[in-house]
Amino acid sequence: MTDVDINIRRLWHAHKRLGQVWARDQLILHYAPLVHVVAGRIAASVPRHVDRSDLVSYGVFGLIDAVEKFEPDRGYRFETYAIARIKGHILDELRSFDWVPRSVRAKARAIDAAHACLWAELHRAPTDGELARMLDMTDDELQRAMAQVSLVNLVNFDTTLSAAVDGESPLTVGDVLVDGGPAPGHHVELVETRRALADAIERLSRREREVVSLYYFHGLTLAEIGEVLGVTESRVCQIHGKAVAQLKRHLDALEREPA
Repeated sequence: MTDVDINIRRLWHAHKRLGQVWARDQLILHYAPLVHVVAGRIAASVPRHVDRSDLVSYGVFGLIDAVEKFEPDRGYRFETYAIARIKGHILDELRSFDWVPRSVRAKARAIDAAHACLWAELHRAPTDGELARMLDMTDDELQRAMAQVSLVNLVNFDTTLSAAVDGESPLTVGDVLVDGGPAPGHHVELVETRRALADAIERLSRREREVVSLYYFHGLTLAEIGEVLGVTESRVCQIHGKAVAQLKRHLDALEREPA
């Protein structure tokens, strides 16, 4: 064990056992380079109008959250845990500017995950039928979901469409969108759907809830979830598939219930 490792262990002890704020601050400074690493990876896959310094700012909050919530005694590597938190915070901030409904994003991620699992298992691209069975969907449901997903594209409401003229502000995407006010009853339906989904998630096992949370709410890949939970990517894929199937069965059963 190096002198640096010994010093870091002392800082964790001072922070977690003694509640020393200075130790927490030193830990944040020590692990700050992780934020730049994660922000750099994400910057390579987002639109050019997203400033890298903003990603770093979002990530810092994830690092602080990780330092506060990390439990050294559990035996996990802090770097792995922190990367998941940092990435999750950055993606949450990016999604807050995203016009695409989260339900569509969720479908896109579920289809991608199922496709990756089947490819790893079959060593070839899966057919639509195989993909539908993996997702516990009918062929028609899969086609509708894929049609929705095909329209997904990250667009910021503040993306500029034209240059300013005569002192006027330039047009943005948000300026030219038709008013999409919700239809009557939309809010009630949304609240009921969220309540039903929350109830369905509570019925999952602890490990299934962890996978669902890390995948859909924190934006981790299956491989990254495997690192956090200490299991293989294929095992995460199995847990994810089982959880999604259970959620779908629960929600489908609610839809069939008489009003």
